[in-house]
Amino acid sequence: MDEHPRAGSVAHIAINADDLDASRAFYEAVLDWRFEPWGPPEFYKIQGPDGSSPGLLGALQRRRTFDDGTAAPVEITVAVDDVAACCAAAVGAGGRVLMAATVIAGVGELAFVADPAGTPLGLMRYDSSAE
Repeated sequence: MDEHPRAGSVAHIAINADDLDASRAFYEAVLDWRFEPWGPPEFYKIQGPDGSSPGLLGALQRRRTFDDGTAAPVEITVAVDDVAACCAAAVGAGGRVLMAATVIAGVGELAFVADPAGTPLGLMRYDSSAE
């Protein structure tokens, strides 16, 4: 298997945060992710509870600000088993609900929460009958 992604594919997603400790606690509570220091200071590789990758190469890092002052947020949607439980965990971990759960016919149930830094996170329970 090739270790490098092919050209044109999404290869990496980084969640940019101002308070790394609060964001780590949020994602640990909501998605059961783990974080391993990796690369430069204040950069963490995202891992599942068993040490596996949760999909793409993902990272949590200090918020990147470009020369023109633009801050780089990101939106990520993660597959979950229970949207309501994840929304409750998000609020309990210092986040907030941006969009209440809604059913998308033939797809599943979707909600959006924000982590403590305000980064949107989609929570999607895919309808197994739509596969």
